[in-house]
Amino acid sequence: MSTKLINKEKNIVTIEFTVSNEEFLKAVDQAYLKVRNNIQVQGFRKGKAPKHVIEKKYGKSVFYDDAMDIAIQQAYPVAVTELDLDVIDSPKIDIQKFEEGQDIVIKADVEVMPEVELCDYKNVEVEKFVLNVSDEDVEKEIKAIQEKNARIVEISDRAVQNGDTLIIDYAGFVGEEQFEGGTAENQTLEIGSNTFIPGFEEQLVGKNKDEAVEVNVTFPEEYHSEELQGKAAVFKVKIHEIKGKELPVLDDEFAKDVSEFDTLEELKADTRATLEKKAKDQVEVTNNNNVITKVVNESVVEVPQVLVERELSYMVRNYEQQFRQQGFTGKQYDDIISSIVNQYKEDPSAKQQAQFNVKADLVLSALEKEIEAAVTEDELNEEINKLVDSYGIEEERKEAFKNTVIETSKGQIEDSLKRKKVIDQVVAGAKFVEKAETAETETKED
Repeated sequence: MSTKLINKEKNIVTIEFTVSNEEFLKAVDQAYLKVRNNIQVQGFRKGKAPKHVIEKKYGKSVFYDDAMDIAIQQAYPVAVTELDLDVIDSPKIDIQKFEEGQDIVIKADVEVMPEVELCDYKNVEVEKFVLNVSDEDVEKEIKAIQEKNARIVEISDRAVQNGDTLIIDYAGFVGEEQFEGGTAENQTLEIGSNTFIPGFEEQLVGKNKDEAVEVNVTFPEEYHSEELQGKAAVFKVKIHEIKGKELPVLDDEFAKDVSEFDTLEELKADTRATLEKKAKDQVEVTNNNNVITKVVNESVVEVPQVLVERELSYMVRNYEQQFRQQGFTGKQYDDIISSIVNQYKEDPSAKQQAQFNVKADLVLSALEKEIEAAVTEDELNEEINKLVDSYGIEEERKEAFKNTVIETSKGQIEDSLKRKKVIDQVVAGAKFVEKAETAETETKED
């Protein structure tokens, strides 16, 4: 079989390859075996007529279409391998020459991975991201711990405030008619949670226990019940209980109750250390992402649409899977989830993200070819052990599970480690500059 590259325009390659007459005749035999069960010839049971009998009855070319498909399916991958093409989509096939007893000449337009023109990644410059932990941040975290350890107590000496939890009865009316699904007794409602119709919760603030309240609202235009969409309604509400949070005093006893520390100052110091560790990690991740984003944006590559569509499909599947994993399964959720997922699929920002993801992968792949970043067996083994440990497998099953991971995922793990090394090298070579002062700040300083 002869193979040659005829033309290349951007990432579309035109190739030509041949199928010898001998190979085609073998494909004819394979086509006969494939379709004979569908051919009825008088005097023979269905599927038992010999090839030459069928050819005599229907013509010698009866198997040629199927044979051509078989021959191309066998020859095309060989041609791609010989020309070392990184194909990303199905080829457009054109049979150039097909004569009885002669080699068949086939032309194919093939979409391949595009070439990447890398930017000057060794001298990339980005604005340094800084995240400092303030006293206010520490106090906010301590306040969150205090809120988490608050007691819920029944309140009888004041009116409803934002954040209170109420026990209420309510009945909803549109005009004089009570509508279905708008009635409940002993319903729990946290004021400020925005779980009820917009405007409902706010009208209960300032009301008292045992008070009857009329709440006036308008249903949203996109409310799930079509009969109520955009309708004005009145809810007759009875407040049975008001419950509020009783916060513990912030002192040494509080620190002992909620932590391993003996004093509030020790708890604050530990809280600051934890926040500073998180801030440091976030700074590292953000700076790394900013470097790679700049390298990707400044590199030049024509992103194939077929890869963008595949990436978008992958993102959509993951998006839908997130709902399923949260327990939204069953027919009652299918229409809702389908609607949400379809909106996401058509969202321009999702398409832009898919475009960027593909370009980033192409650029990083090009960097991997240019930067030496070999992964040692020790590094690979350490990463595999980390992965195995993360699953919490019993000790007696660990070795078998590790062997399964090695068998199924070793290549992916090695590729992931190599990419991380490449990213680390690019980031290490980047120049981080301090954030420029704004004109307003400079004016004040002057």
